[in-house]
Amino acid sequence: MDIVVYGAGSLGSLLGGALATTHDVTLVGRADHVAAVERDGLRVERAFDGDAGAFAPALDRTTAPRATTDGRELAADLALVTVKAFDTDTAAADLATGEFDAVCSLQNGMGNEERLAAACSAPVLAGTTTYGARRTDPGKVACTGVGDVVLGPAEGGESAVADRVGEAFRAAGFATTVASDMPRRLWEKLAVNAGINAVTALARVENGALLDGPANDLARAAARETARTARAWDISLSARAAVDAVESVADATAANVSSMAQDRRAGRRTEVDAINGYVVDRADEHRREGSTTPADEYELDVATNRTLTRLLRAWERGEGLR
Repeated sequence: MDIVVYGAGSLGSLLGGALATTHDVTLVGRADHVAAVERDGLRVERAFDGDAGAFAPALDRTTAPRATTDGRELAADLALVTVKAFDTDTAAADLATGEFDAVCSLQNGMGNEERLAAACSAPVLAGTTTYGARRTDPGKVACTGVGDVVLGPAEGGESAVADRVGEAFRAAGFATTVASDMPRRLWEKLAVNAGINAVTALARVENGALLDGPANDLARAAARETARTARAWDISLSARAAVDAVESVADATAANVSSMAQDRRAGRRTEVDAINGYVVDRADEHRREGSTTPADEYELDVATNRTLTRLLRAWERGEGLR
């Protein structure tokens, strides 16, 4: 398969480097990384202990994907989007100038698929992944943990395009599920991100700190609010499932620093608008359009997500990032 990876940061480089073992891959990234890949190839290194399973052949090797800083007027079977959520509109505009059989978002947050679909004529798939990645130097990326890839039509249901993309990931060693219930899976991932990312970014702690103590209380509250908001929009996600997902990921990645915590440490803009901010926006939208009885307002209370969002936005504004 011919694949464009739009957004060759940490995750995009890991995905692109592994996919390049069995597919023709073009990375779209920043100039220093692109120059290093063009000169020396892309090095994918192991940075974890334990069994890598079918993904092992992709590790500790150098692949030779094509690389460019210009994502316009490209053509491929698949465009894989891995940019930060606040760059989705730029990605969509660039990809709209090209020709693709499918576009698949493997981004954090919600709302990315709708923005891609509004610009691109190709079918848009939604996806999630729990593979860990850290770009260590230009031309180098470390895999910090093996997980899975889940993808399917953004609106739910089945499609031959999704099946084909799933097979492409499996051929490169990724544990991959093609799912027909992506709306629910996206909201569950949103609950995980809402519970882990903002809390670890503000508290400046690793993911494992959320397993007990006051940080655990905040993470659980953010996840429960996300689940309540999902149910208001007819997505079946229980509070128990949302909290369990947060604690399962926090336990499995206890020594990891979340992407939002990494962004804050580095003084970069975060994806809070597409994560905790999205929960707040959808809850507020439901109040405006739906019932406004006191009971409904209590059910859709998103005070924790609202506070986390305001604090991170205030930090970003103070740093001149928004």
